[in-house]
Parts: sequence; structure tokens; C-alpha cells
Amino acid sequence: MIKAIFPGSFDPITNGHVEVIEGASHMFEKLYVVIMTNTSKKYLFNEKERLELARKVFENNEKVEVIARPAELTVEVAHELGAGAIVRGLRNTADFNYERDIAGINKTLDPDLNTVLLFTRPEDSFISSSMIKETVFFGGDVSTLVPKPVAAALEEKLRNRNNEKRGSDTPPT
Repeated sequence: MIKAIFPGSFDPITNGHVEVIEGASHMFEKLYVVIMTNTSKKYLFNEKERLELARKVFENNEKVEVIARPAELTVEVAHELGAGAIVRGLRNTADFNYERDIAGINKTLDPDLNTVLLFTRPEDSFISSSMIKETVFFGGDVSTLVPKPVAAALEEKLRNRNNEKRGSDTPPT
């Protein structure tokens, strides 16, 4: 059985991620979507929320299993799961350069572990989790850029943030 992992922070998971994961699930017998930690990112959703959202999105795909490994190296997770490949998604040339460097580090750590790069569709090439969060922060609609459960969770986060903001601006009575 050929297994692969698709690691990422997925904060939040976008249509571009979904596209790459669906494509990879046709290439491998088993694909683990691994919720990980990127220490340079500030998260909107905590690990448990990211895990639950991704599981919801892929609940009907038997070849995809969503797990969390927030404090491990990607190569170690691949070993633990018996995966022979790491899948990564590309939107553009900037992603390529970044992913090439990550693949190089991973190849140094394990020369037998390969990285497979899959491109998103051109219409999804501008979508990034950072842009999604920024748009939502300022009240923009991203419902066409993320799966429905993610759009609902983002709306809830925005509603809670706005309620907290209004509460702090309300003078005491």
C-alpha cells in the first residue's frame, strides 16, 4: 500500500488545499492530512478546531485520514505512518521556491522520502490562508474560497470577535 502525507497548518483549510488533497487521494492508496504547527504563524483556529474542520471537509473520502501532529518533524510523521511520500501544493513560483527548500531539508533528513508537488487550478492560485484570515478579519466574504464548514466557522469567529469588540466599547452602566 502506497501512503503519503500532506502536512500543513491549515488555518484555515481552503479550496486550494481541498483540490490538492482530492488530487493526491487519487494518486495514493492512503493520504494522511497532517495538522502541524508552523512556529512563524499566528493561528486563528486552535489545533483541535483545525483538526475538526479538516475532518468535516473530508469525512466522505475514505482514502483521506486527518490527524494532528503539532510538535513533530514532517519526516518523523512520515516514518511513523509508513508514508513513502510527502505531498505539497503549489499556487505559484513563490510557493515553488519555498517548497523546494523544504523538500531539500526533508531529503537531507531522509534521502528515501520524496516530495510530490501538485499545482492548484489557476482560479485557486491566489488563495492563501493568510489572505482568508485578513479578509475575514475586516468583514469580507470568503464563502467561495473555502469549504462550507470552514466558511461557517470563520463567520462564527468573526461574529464572536465583533461581539467582544462591541462589548469592550460599551460604557459601564
